[in-house]
Amino acid sequence: MTAKRIAIVLLDEFADWELGPFAAAARAWLGARVDHYTPGGRVVRSMGGLSVTPGAALEALAAQDFDALAVIGSSGWEAADAPDIGAVIRSALSSGRPVGAICGGTLAAARAGVLQQRRHTSNAAVYLRDHVPDYDGSLYVDSPRAVIDGMLVTAPGSAPASFATSLLGLIWPDHPLIDQLAVMISAEHQNA
Repeated sequence: MTAKRIAIVLLDEFADWELGPFAAAARAWLGARVDHYTPGGRVVRSMGGLSVTPGAALEALAAQDFDALAVIGSSGWEAADAPDIGAVIRSALSSGRPVGAICGGTLAAARAGVLQQRRHTSNAAVYLRDHVPDYDGSLYVDSPRAVIDGMLVTAPGSAPASFATSLLGLIWPDHPLIDQLAVMISAEHQNA
């Protein structure tokens, strides 16, 4: 069986906690090949100070290069000159590849226009409206957990566990480890 190829988009000041649970489980427990893409192929630094040397430049990313795409949050997505990855997101979804966007990464999905047709969440509806002028918010779901619609997973930055397990579940449907991961990752949030 060929390993799944996962592309992860990172900008400077990306949120460590949004990347960790997803990437670690995909690579270490499920055997995926995980490649990081950054603007210009430059080293990026997380909010916590972790430096990541990417596998390739974001500008070279194409949907045929991966089986799933994860767009990790960063305040960089709020900038006027944020990378435009709309074509890659639309192409991935139209070809049935899972796409996950969390926190600021949901701005990339909104700019791509894919939130106009799918139920979704983010940090807040107003967060999307403030940064994406043509976002209408009609399918916004106010949820503290990830929301799945078709092959798209969206989540607020406060939901890295449900983001990770939801996206992993789309990539590996019916894999018994996904339910185990969901229980393990969410255990601390259960009533004592």
